[in-house]
Amino acid sequence: MRNRCSRNAPCGVSGARRFFRKSGSALALLATLLLGVALPGRAADPPLVFGVFPNLTARQTLTTYHPLAVTLERHLKRPVIVYSARDFPTFIARTHAGQYDLVLTAPHLAWLARQETGYRPLLKYSNPVRGLLVTRADSGLAGVPDLRGRTVAIADKLALATLAIEVDLGAQGIERGRDYKVVMGSTHANALALVAGGRADAAIVGLHPFRMLPDAARTQLRILAETPPLSSLTYLAHPRVRDTEADALRQGLLAFASSPSGRAFLEHGGYGELVAAEDSELGAFRAHALRAQALLRKTR
Repeated sequence: MRNRCSRNAPCGVSGARRFFRKSGSALALLATLLLGVALPGRAADPPLVFGVFPNLTARQTLTTYHPLAVTLERHLKRPVIVYSARDFPTFIARTHAGQYDLVLTAPHLAWLARQETGYRPLLKYSNPVRGLLVTRADSGLAGVPDLRGRTVAIADKLALATLAIEVDLGAQGIERGRDYKVVMGSTHANALALVAGGRADAAIVGLHPFRMLPDAARTQLRILAETPPLSSLTYLAHPRVRDTEADALRQGLLAFASSPSGRAFLEHGGYGELVAAEDSELGAFRAHALRAQALLRKTR
């Protein structure tokens, strides 16, 4: 590590468009999502369920992945519904149960999805990610040792950023529970908000959610430490998805990446490009995946 002093969110695409036109209220839409009310969509074909792991809020998930879902609808000629989950354990359980036809998830959870349920990797973002340890720009924290006696916000203990940063903190003799206490933020954005609001001294978050903060919010924060580069988010298809439809999904994802809205999405998140995802790459995250699996068993 380098030191540097929803709940359910069903987002029916066609229905969401109509909802926005009728209400013009993002807050009203968010309330609908949190209540778990499915928005109306086309009824001609069964929808393809696209699961997005919960590193964003429900509002961010809808805003971010609505244009992609529209493109996939066009390529698949069937409705696409975007879902997230209220927390990481729920998302992992639903992935394991095969509730998502297409899933976008972190590489250690992609390894679990491949091993446990047979999900097939399709594509991934080319730019690596990092786990970040973030504090307020005006905080007195000068380095990792200063975490002793402090409070650290995390999105979830199963998040790759959390697992990777905690491994590196442990290598420096800083242990959760003994040296610092943790507060749960449920999403990376919420964990950062706890720091910005003075309710936590630092936060462990992923690079992409940090980049998605508005510039004004990001300038109030400072990166205290970061992990080496890690492989990025991966798209996988459930084994029930036929080869022809998996190919259509791949082509739809690539078409979105080459569109103006897709290029803006990739640039805003710092994702790079969409490139082929291989089974062999996921094997590098076996240790983190097994650690997440062990933590899950402890909480059951």
